[in-house]
Amino acid sequence: MAKARSRHGLLTFIVRLIVLAIVTAVLVNIGKKKLDKVASSDEFPTTKQQYEQAVSEQGQTAALKAVLDPDAAGSSAVSPVNHPEPEKAKLVLKSDAVAAAAEAPEEQPETEIIEFSEPLFRGKLIKVKDPSRVYTAVSGPLGTPTSAGKPIPTMIEEHGAIAAVNANGFVDPNGMGNGGLPVGIVISDGKLCFGDLNTSYDLCGIDKDGKLHCEWLTGQEALDMGIRDAACFGPSLIHNGEKRSMAGMYTGLNARTVIGQAADGTMMLLLIEGRLFTSIGINYEDLVDFCYDLGMVEASNMDGGASSVMYYGGEQVTIVSTLYGARNTPNCWLVAPEK
Repeated sequence: MAKARSRHGLLTFIVRLIVLAIVTAVLVNIGKKKLDKVASSDEFPTTKQQYEQAVSEQGQTAALKAVLDPDAAGSSAVSPVNHPEPEKAKLVLKSDAVAAAAEAPEEQPETEIIEFSEPLFRGKLIKVKDPSRVYTAVSGPLGTPTSAGKPIPTMIEEHGAIAAVNANGFVDPNGMGNGGLPVGIVISDGKLCFGDLNTSYDLCGIDKDGKLHCEWLTGQEALDMGIRDAACFGPSLIHNGEKRSMAGMYTGLNARTVIGQAADGTMMLLLIEGRLFTSIGINYEDLVDFCYDLGMVEASNMDGGASSVMYYGGEQVTIVSTLYGARNTPNCWLVAPEK
């Protein structure tokens, strides 16, 4: 009798175990389908863009795993979908300069976009040979009670530009700012659009000769030296070919936007994605080194984090770190069409 009861108990346990396995499999499948639906929803454009990007590289199951467990995603890099097809090149750092010299084209393209991927971050770099093609655009009157920022694509369309990145930060209470009240100084086409003539700013400005200046200047000093277009957020990263010290600066990993210039005058618009499972971001110390290795002799950090975004050829080519997509901004750096 005891033996029969023992067999009955074992059989009951096995049946329950099988039922549990079946129920678990069904729930996992249902959950996967729901997550797939949410991750692909237009309600959350950033999540959708990340998910589609991961699916194109890893497949659906691996992509969902990456969404649920960012640490398991590792540092594998993937290429954004639906990109325009600009001329592209591999990122060449100074350590690769000798090897790359023999393969480098004799004539630098007028406009070039470069994709790069590092263990902790990924992003894009736009190089513009003629610095006169890079300038600031403003969303409208700034700092008034009725001022509001605009989406960068709107400013691109208004100016007929081919590329853009964000510029100044803006007053953003509780993350609900409308982009109409910038922080710092804004100069566009030689006119002071926002800021004070007697206040010093960590300014990033291009003068009438196409030279980029990343240094502390008052509004009046900037206008006196012929600055035609300027924005600021800070910190400045490189000045006169010398790296700035980031001692005492907040050094967390984040998305970053940088404007810089090489010794030959080529302008560089750099965007490093952050706060994403495909790109954690970069701190200021490493950002200085990265910009220096790219050949920048002047460079300044623009607004980063949720504001960092790049457009090229009519498309948003980087992923922003907010669920609801790119934000309205008071101004941006634009690239005019090739002459």
